[in-house]
Amino acid sequence: MAKSHDSLKKRMREFARKEKKEQKRQQKLDKKTIKSEESPN
Repeated sequence: MAKSHDSLKKRMREFARKEKKEQKRQQKLDKKTIKSEESPN
């Protein structure tokens, strides 16, 4: 019997979730740095 691709699908979902979370984190950091750069002006 062939193996199902459920484990592969699960890993792909987890990878996509981690990637999306990392992008959100990076966007927040970018916003903070922009605000801190604008404040002293």
